[in-house]
Amino acid sequence: MPLTNTVDRFGSVTKTFHWLTALLILTLMPLGIVANRMAYELRSATGPSDELLAQTAWLFSLHKTLGVAVFFVALARIAWALSQPKPGLLHPDRKMESLAAETVHWLLYGSLVLVPLSGWIHHAAASGFAPIWWPFGQNLPLVPKSEAVAATFGGAHWVLTKVLAVSLLLHIAGALKHHVVDKDATLRRMWFGHTSVPQTSGSHKHALPIVAALAFWALALSGGAAIGVYAPHGEHRDAEELAEVQSDWQVQEGRLEITVTQLGSEVTGSFADWTAAISFDETVDNGVAGTVEVTIAIGSLTLGSVTDQAMGPDYFNVTDFPTAQFVAEIIPVVDGYEAQGTLTIKGQSMPATLPFGLSVNDDTAEMRGSLTLDRLDYGVGTNMADEASLKFAVGVDVALTATRDTE
Repeated sequence: MPLTNTVDRFGSVTKTFHWLTALLILTLMPLGIVANRMAYELRSATGPSDELLAQTAWLFSLHKTLGVAVFFVALARIAWALSQPKPGLLHPDRKMESLAAETVHWLLYGSLVLVPLSGWIHHAAASGFAPIWWPFGQNLPLVPKSEAVAATFGGAHWVLTKVLAVSLLLHIAGALKHHVVDKDATLRRMWFGHTSVPQTSGSHKHALPIVAALAFWALALSGGAAIGVYAPHGEHRDAEELAEVQSDWQVQEGRLEITVTQLGSEVTGSFADWTAAISFDETVDNGVAGTVEVTIAIGSLTLGSVTDQAMGPDYFNVTDFPTAQFVAEIIPVVDGYEAQGTLTIKGQSMPATLPFGLSVNDDTAEMRGSLTLDRLDYGVGTNMADEASLKFAVGVDVALTATRDTE
């Protein structure tokens, strides 16, 4: 059996690409459905187990890894197809049927690239569990860590998957129609071994199938926008609205982040809404130089793909405990300052010390500090008792710029 195509039959390389792609797609689709159902179960479960989390993450990692494999196989398949003659049509007189078949082929080829690529971009833009199993990292060039980007391409992945599924069903239906109804060699000439096929001439070349495929993709993506599939997930609109605070120092801009380690991967999130009432005298070298009271709207947290899970009753329980508080005294130390006080999360109050560096220039102060908390001290994720699933240590990073209130 020849490796390359001829004008009337496919070569073994083309056949291998075809059936390898079919095997990957027919594995990926049910795998994605099962993984998404398990993710829904994970989000809605009361006290999800370590085992459920690990199984869900494993399935998503397998799905993503096979998806990346499909992307590269599809590119190689397209490159090979462009270098080969395409066997002619067995029924060139059936022009409408030929145009429909060519349109479906364009939809399939394009979807085999667009579906895994959109999923890959979603993965690279999001922060969360279930890494791709390969040694080249989880990020992509020019793709920022962004909830908006992740949501857009996650929605596109969902829409394009539906286009792929429809295209695949039409392709299979067409192949069966040729094999069962027409009883011709269309399906047989894509199988291995020698098959008797009639001589054919070159394929008809039309721009219409490409235009039709592009229009179908545009229509599907527009439909996705109409039903809101590109909206960021995990936005908690019921987050406690914090009132503005007046203090000696007014925060002009700031960043409050936490970093958790889930299944060996770090996930960093940030709180969009928090306030700080600060009293501080930079001339004090010993004793108490000031006080700080920070209030955090827990529902304003975005934590990548695990945001919804973090808001649940076994974690932050945002419904019953919408805010957290840190009340502390500011103490000068040898290499900077410490905010020594009490941190309250989920109604659990524990002593906490935040070391930080401070730079004061006239009436503007810039600070940066970090500390590590044990989530179990605050009753967060007590159902996750195995650090292999979710480490106990949670990093907290704070940075802000404040100006002195001179009025």
